[in-house]
Amino acid sequence: MSGLLAAVMLSRRGWAVEVFERVESELAGRGAGIVAQAELIAHLDALGLDTTNLGVVAQTRKLLDVDGRVTLTVVCPQVLTAWERVYRVLRDAFPPAHYHRGRAFETFEQTGSAVVARFTDGGTEEGDALIGADGLRSTVRGQCLPDVVPLYAGYCCWRALLAESAIPPEIHRELFDSMAFCLPPGEQCLFYPIAGPNGDLRPGQRRYNVVWYRPADEATELPWLLTDDSGVTHSISIPPPLIRRDAVAAMRAAAERLLPPQFRAIVRLIDEPLLQPIYDLESPRLAFGRVAIVGDAAFVARPHVAAGVSKAADDAAALAAALDAADVPSGLRRFEAERLPAGRKIIERARHLGAYLQATQSAEERARSARHSIPEAVLAETAVLDFLYQ
Repeated sequence: MSGLLAAVMLSRRGWAVEVFERVESELAGRGAGIVAQAELIAHLDALGLDTTNLGVVAQTRKLLDVDGRVTLTVVCPQVLTAWERVYRVLRDAFPPAHYHRGRAFETFEQTGSAVVARFTDGGTEEGDALIGADGLRSTVRGQCLPDVVPLYAGYCCWRALLAESAIPPEIHRELFDSMAFCLPPGEQCLFYPIAGPNGDLRPGQRRYNVVWYRPADEATELPWLLTDDSGVTHSISIPPPLIRRDAVAAMRAAAERLLPPQFRAIVRLIDEPLLQPIYDLESPRLAFGRVAIVGDAAFVARPHVAAGVSKAADDAAALAAALDAADVPSGLRRFEAERLPAGRKIIERARHLGAYLQATQSAEERARSARHSIPEAVLAETAVLDFLYQ
């Protein structure tokens, strides 16, 4: 997403941009639910892209207790969509002839006047600048900042997408059009509607996004969760089909103990959940001569702020403006000076909001928990970016 945002913005300013994507197939169908923040929509509007049907508009947030009673309702209008919906808007805005699939970046070399990217297929490409938009496991960042690695946050997220048509009618009437929360002790579970496959927004064709944060100790439980039935322990994440059956069974049993009856009914509908360990990643630099890193290659914040795609759009806009105003090395330094403070602010905020979910906490984190874990704070602060622009 950050690569396409940067590519579209730079190409609209006259740059000749080539995008190299590691995966051979189209990325449609990947990702899960996201909040289309107002700032992201403003960037897309400025590019002249159609945002009129970007996602489902939810007007309220509801908190349920363990018995299924709605104990708190907050008005918070937001556009809730799917990663693939926004991706398709951007993909269609970029010339297909300049989007190269199946080209995995390996390393780069640079001189005073150019940078050469080398790919695993043996090919090379030369340009004025190289923008690393290659995510959490960024190969570009790995060459520039080899000591910067993802830091486990102390908890994991169970996720799933369900067809709207599968939701029981009574639960659909009560909850589907809202962002619904429940807060078991030290945990957070939320459900919300998003666009259906291929961006379908017709009633009955949308999907329900399931998100459940649960503590998992790094030394004991996390390795167990990331070890598949054949005994192989995966790093960072595990493919959904390989998640242990007993791990899924333990999650389902916890749902029966901890969640409201409406949420339990939804969890029972999940065939193949996704397990997402939560990480922080904070880069001390973003510019390296004629090379820069953007989006999740530079900063990965815990999901509670829902800033990932909005941050990527802000990165891309700042990058395009900086390169317009100066030569490449100077422009990239200007970009870094603008975006480093914003990235750090998002990371800090996300850590504050997620501190109460961690398996272990410092004294400072326990103090944060006292403020950010109360129901009123969770509903008011989750996926809201006001803090970033204050």
